[in-house]
Amino acid sequence: MTPEQIETMMRNCTLCPRQCHADRQNGQTGFCGQTAVLRAARAALHFWEEPCLTGDTGSGAVFFSGCSLQCVFCQNRDISLGQTGREITPLRLAEIFLHLQQQGAVNINLVTAGHFLPQTVHALELAKAKGLVLPIVYNTGSYEEVSSLKLLDGLVDIYLPDLKFRSQELSARYSAAPDYFEKACAAIEEMYRQTGPAVIDPETGLLKRGLIVRHLLLPGQPKDSKQILRYLHDTYHNTIYISILNQYTPLKGNSLPPELNRTVTKEEYDKILSFAERIGIEQGFYQQGETALESFIPSFNCEGV
Repeated sequence: MTPEQIETMMRNCTLCPRQCHADRQNGQTGFCGQTAVLRAARAALHFWEEPCLTGDTGSGAVFFSGCSLQCVFCQNRDISLGQTGREITPLRLAEIFLHLQQQGAVNINLVTAGHFLPQTVHALELAKAKGLVLPIVYNTGSYEEVSSLKLLDGLVDIYLPDLKFRSQELSARYSAAPDYFEKACAAIEEMYRQTGPAVIDPETGLLKRGLIVRHLLLPGQPKDSKQILRYLHDTYHNTIYISILNQYTPLKGNSLPPELNRTVTKEEYDKILSFAERIGIEQGFYQQGETALESFIPSFNCEGV
């Protein structure tokens, strides 16, 4: 990916399903809230991912500013709205990747990088040419265009997508994206095409290649969660990992519909876990204890950027 190619794509941005056609190269912003200038809010060792992604030394997570989805309940609202972050160049991003490798990260974890895909591809190519050998994790809400994801083919080893909603009504209400399920399923299919079945290193227990699909339970939506889990298992069987999360936290500052102003109950979560077991999901992760806490949200103070 050359700087000239990046400029061309940024002049008429169609990276995500919003299809804004914004001239980000000349300072316009799309739905993501970002121009063509890379912005990141944190780059540090991160220990709050699934165990096979963090190991003993942590995942090298880079949190990008802005987001193309903008869920009303977003846990990372400060950065998804683009209010936090520091402008950097692709060369600086490549240096950040290499520094995280030197710190002992077990992988490089790109958190919500979709609206900066061309710049990130360029940074990965620069870093790999300078000695980056860690697996690359692409961490996404899955509201992605397949054509954009193809830019990552051969560069990303592990995909960490969400599958948030099955219901068109829910995705429209909570993310202004009635086509979310259709777009996310196509994106996950492309991710699977690139990586194939999940592969765990038997010596380290770390994921070397493949997919972990996350689903965050929302209060009062067991039907939607069951439909998502059944779709994933019917489609990919036990060739991917499915991570079922109960950490939904109604945060102050988010303008939430009344039904989202509570956490998920233990009974709600246990019923979904029982359903997952009943339909045959074997490769999965679940959360224990009081995970719906604000302490799970890192400090976006531009550390490491």
